[in-house]
Amino acid sequence: MAIELRPVRPAGWWWDAALLGGLAALTLALANGALLELDLAVRDWVRAHQPTAAHWTALVLNYLGQGGPLTATAALLAGALAHRTRSVRPLLVVVAALVLTFFTIGPLKVWLDRGFPRAQALAHPERLFSDPAGGLAYPSGHVANAVVWYGVITLLLGALLSAYNRTTLTPAAARALRVVPPAIVFCTTTYLAHHWVTDSVAGLLLGLLVDRLLARVPWDALPLPDRLGEWRAPAVSPR
Repeated sequence: MAIELRPVRPAGWWWDAALLGGLAALTLALANGALLELDLAVRDWVRAHQPTAAHWTALVLNYLGQGGPLTATAALLAGALAHRTRSVRPLLVVVAALVLTFFTIGPLKVWLDRGFPRAQALAHPERLFSDPAGGLAYPSGHVANAVVWYGVITLLLGALLSAYNRTTLTPAAARALRVVPPAIVFCTTTYLAHHWVTDSVAGLLLGLLVDRLLARVPWDALPLPDRLGEWRAPAVSPR
């Protein structure tokens, strides 16, 4: 039985190709020494413009991109929705997000060995392959995780509110939840010099690509084993 993919916005696979191409082009440019002066200039500027109040505000807001709490929040929402609807389908969303982020963000970080902006022991931490011992800066996991997990949280929260006969998330609220926290994480991660600005851009591109892949999946139409019985019921799409 053919499975019809869900529509995404903007529509079309060419957006996915553009995101992948942008990530590849950015990585290639950095590998060839381009944009490194931009990274250094941004790092030096943020270091020189960090009053105490701004620093601590950014530090607190940056926790919006912590992968562990985001995963736990999505898992709790999925568990509550699965219990309410007697369906395993919400759990599939979390598992798929975990698998996709694990096999995209992690391998790139390990392969490209980029030093962090605060790695003072390195002569040129801004370069790719500069820190084989601990260079995990590129791409920014905080930014990529924020894009992916806030998309998952928005989907599950809307379905959970609907399952409890509450008004589901409005389009405006859903957009705000999907956009505002990742934007904050992008800015604070760069401002705190946790990552180079190109790390954050790469994380954004990768996160958007994974988010679009997850959004295309028709979670309620995926074929599941017959032995699951009623636990195969539709649950993820708000009703």
